[in-house]
Amino acid sequence: MRWKQIEDEPKTFVLIFETGDEIASVLQQFARDQGLAGSSFKAIGAFSYAKLGWFNWETKKYAPACVLDEQVELLSLIGDIALKEGEPQVHAHVVIGRSDGTAHGGHLLEARVRPTCELILTESPIHLQKKLDPESGIALIQI
Repeated sequence: MRWKQIEDEPKTFVLIFETGDEIASVLQQFARDQGLAGSSFKAIGAFSYAKLGWFNWETKKYAPACVLDEQVELLSLIGDIALKEGEPQVHAHVVIGRSDGTAHGGHLLEARVRPTCELILTESPIHLQKKLDPESGIALIQI
């Protein structure tokens, strides 16, 4: 992954992922390396593999919903980064398109880039914190 900071206020980055990069883990490491907290991002590109999930209210966990082990278009990737217990946490939703024109969407669990993914990340001036919500069982942004 290559990146460049393109703005100071608010701090804004362009990240260019390359073939084989796993989006979520690389983005998590980038956030850690840059000391990012409250940030949002959006991206387009293509994947060779994607695992999507959905939140199961009964188990309070993200369950795999769809695995696409094929070339797909990344139609939309949006998400945020917030701190949970001092560590940046990536939360992303994705819509991907197959060659037959059908689309699949959900919570991004894992995805490998091919050939590229272009992501714009903007840090909020107010850093966001996540805290465990007892009702849902997941960490939610606190305001």
